[in-house]
Amino acid sequence: MLKQEEALLADILSLAERYENFADASRLPEQSQDEPVVAEAEQAPAKAAARRTAAVRSAASGKTAKARAKGKSRQPLLGDLLADLLSQYDEPRLASELRDELLEKHPDRNPTPQVVRNTLESLVAKGRIRRHKHERSVMYTLVKPDSD
Repeated sequence: MLKQEEALLADILSLAERYENFADASRLPEQSQDEPVVAEAEQAPAKAAARRTAAVRSAASGKTAKARAKGKSRQPLLGDLLADLLSQYDEPRLASELRDELLEKHPDRNPTPQVVRNTLESLVAKGRIRRHKHERSVMYTLVKPDSD
């Protein structure tokens, strides 16, 4: 029985390695209708081994993803870019104006208007910028550090 389970696990591992790089699940082979179904008692050890194999594989891929991330140069944070844009102005600016200017100066970045507003509100919560409400408009200015 152990030899059968070992052979089954070896088959599962070879199939998993062969189809590991498929991004589209619809391309994976399906069990044909005439294939015998393994009994529940026989599947339990195979399922446990498959889970262990998947856990090991995912841990290994997590390490490689982190290594790739370290190799890439990181983009500046959106909050930092918006704060830099606000530092050029003394008067309050609308979020839409800041977004338009951001799109001009950083064409590789394309945040939605809502993301820009959320980021600006995050900076307000941190005390880095100040919110000004005028009727239904909300404008933002950079908080100048006190020179005491």
